[in-house]
Amino acid sequence: MKLVSQDWFWLVTVQFVIKGEIMNKGFIFSHQLTILGEREIIGFGNKKIQVKEIPREKANKIIIEKHYSKKIYSASYIHLGIFLKRKLVGVLQFGYAMNPVSMGSIVSGTKKNEYLELNRMWFEDNVFKNAKSMAISFSFKYIKKKFPNIKWIQSFADERCKKFGIVYQACNFKYYGEHVSIFWELNGVWYHNSLMTRNPKLSKSAKFLQDNKKEAKKHVLRQFRYLYFLKKKEEQNCLLKQKPFLKYYL
Repeated sequence: MKLVSQDWFWLVTVQFVIKGEIMNKGFIFSHQLTILGEREIIGFGNKKIQVKEIPREKANKIIIEKHYSKKIYSASYIHLGIFLKRKLVGVLQFGYAMNPVSMGSIVSGTKKNEYLELNRMWFEDNVFKNAKSMAISFSFKYIKKKFPNIKWIQSFADERCKKFGIVYQACNFKYYGEHVSIFWELNGVWYHNSLMTRNPKLSKSAKFLQDNKKEAKKHVLRQFRYLYFLKKKEEQNCLLKQKPFLKYYL
């Protein structure tokens, strides 16, 4: 039987198949071809752990149920599930920062579509050691391949996470200092202070928080900024001063 070149390529190079998805050199491709006759990149991983695209609705549901904030971030647009032996054990959501057009004040020349912020991260408590750092690393490999316009990624740890962002340190992020932010806790849900001044006609969350301010508990929390440069040359354009990692001791 004569094989077309594309079929031959996959027969030779495919490492293994999981639930109809093809893995090649770590990248996970959909089995179904696009209208252009290509397989779409949907994740990255190995036989032990995979990071794959999941529907926004599924990711948001998990964050509402299990993330400490109990609140989604509407500007997230990349939604990744973390799978161990086909079991979903974590969620990573990437998207815009709260002030997306201001990123040029962090890395000079950055356009709105050239950076990401890790908006939400949740993992089951019993995942194996290094699973979190491995999943974050795999997510970067996926992003770098599928979104080649992204130059760098930002994430914050705060005092609610306790460990000063040690997981980011393990993933080769660089640390750029801390600042203090105000949050409000209401009925187990956390809200950023910016909602206190937002037009309540434009935001249901702002209206709810402002209407119930007397019942909300105010928190002043330290936040720790971490940056990871997918394109290493962009580090020279960073306008912030890199600082030594904060130390966390068990």
